[in-house]
Amino acid sequence: MATVAIPANISVLLLDIEGTTTPITFVKDILFPYIKEHLEDYLSAHWEEDECKQDVYLLKKQAEEDTRQHRAGPVHALDQTVHTDEEKAIREVVDNVLWQMASDRKTTALKQLQGHMWRAAYASGKIKGEVYQDVVPAIRRWRRLGLKVYIYSSGSVEAQKLLFRYSVEGDLLNLFDGHFDTNMGLKVESKSYQKIADRLGCAPEDIMFLTDITREARAAEEAGVNVTVVVRPGNMELTEEEKSHYSLITSFSQLEVPGSA
Repeated sequence: MATVAIPANISVLLLDIEGTTTPITFVKDILFPYIKEHLEDYLSAHWEEDECKQDVYLLKKQAEEDTRQHRAGPVHALDQTVHTDEEKAIREVVDNVLWQMASDRKTTALKQLQGHMWRAAYASGKIKGEVYQDVVPAIRRWRRLGLKVYIYSSGSVEAQKLLFRYSVEGDLLNLFDGHFDTNMGLKVESKSYQKIADRLGCAPEDIMFLTDITREARAAEEAGVNVTVVVRPGNMELTEEEKSHYSLITSFSQLEVPGSA
């Protein structure tokens, strides 16, 4: 696969995580199973703590919104008061979280709880973040050449930082100028990319977004953002039309900065 030249006007590289900087198997086979296996125990251990109460409150507000939108799913109040049987209340939260995960929901409430659970797992050494071997040297090269590098992921900002802080290659947080999550909007909505550009104080066309998901690529393009699709092992297969439409790379090393030779 040929190299791709970064347009001269680009000042920001916006990177996805799953399937782009981090193997999709790490997310699917380690991170998400950890939540499913430890969710009930985590809630039981932290139920009376303020952070957990806030997580449950956000899940409750999301459940109320889902009910208004007539979305299928567990119907309950996600109550967390002194008048509620704790075991039953925890079971309801577990049911709701597992339903959201099975439905591949990207809600902020879900991502916040997951981030708090992963924080405990990373800090205890039960999990270490994984990145592709080409990622770290490429980002260091881009930054030496004056480019800003940001992460935009469906995972919470906290979850993103944990993955890179507790990585198999050590603390990588200093590689990034900042992080964005679903508080900017969903990655499949073009307005999310305009919001990011506004937050960064630049035009959308000054940004290049690297992703493995063409729905996200289309949304970014609609906002005027430049796009390169990253093709990694295990990622979703591209159609022939997508292959011809997008600039494709299999490694970050294939991105060339003008005048850097």
